[in-house]
Amino acid sequence: MPDSLARPTIVVWDIGRVLVEWDLALIYRDVLPDPDQRARFVADVVSEEWHGQHDVGVTWADMVATRSAEFPQHAGLIARYASHWLDSIPGPVAGTHDLVRRLDQRGVPQYAITNFGVDAWALFRPTFPILDHCRDIVVSGAEKLIKPDPAIFDLAASRFGHAPQTMLFIDDNAANIATAKALGWHTHHFAHGAAALEADLVRYGLL
Repeated sequence: MPDSLARPTIVVWDIGRVLVEWDLALIYRDVLPDPDQRARFVADVVSEEWHGQHDVGVTWADMVATRSAEFPQHAGLIARYASHWLDSIPGPVAGTHDLVRRLDQRGVPQYAITNFGVDAWALFRPTFPILDHCRDIVVSGAEKLIKPDPAIFDLAASRFGHAPQTMLFIDDNAANIATAKALGWHTHHFAHGAAALEADLVRYGLL
């Protein structure tokens, strides 16, 4: 049971793999129907590691041009990464949107900190109205800061106007959780689904 004298009153969400599913391989499921070939391509060419530079602020145009020069035989598939990026988001993570709505009904302030590139965010944000419940969202690509850098958490605390000790940060990435915890945030490592998160929210008195 969390310390009743230090319970958070504010919830701060990660987005990818907490509120929305994400899988780059889905961009290629139609054009690379063989699952092994598709898995190799996403591991070696259009990989999550490569995609990470978008989250820091590199544009899709620069990324596609540079990668196509490295893998000219795959230029058409690399271009598809940008043109079909929304295909990588198949839908919400089961159960978490209901928690957002319930928190909102209880008047709990909600925010988000997300590793998201500017180009991708411009496409994605209009498709995801559940984020309307967030009072502010720190987007890594816009700030050119990326989790788990402590600077993005400091920026978020300043911008949200709340001390870390008052906020519960929810993320699926253990490194991000470790940084937030070291900075004094309450944390929930989203590793066991919405039911485990709901139990934590109840224990904290947020639900």
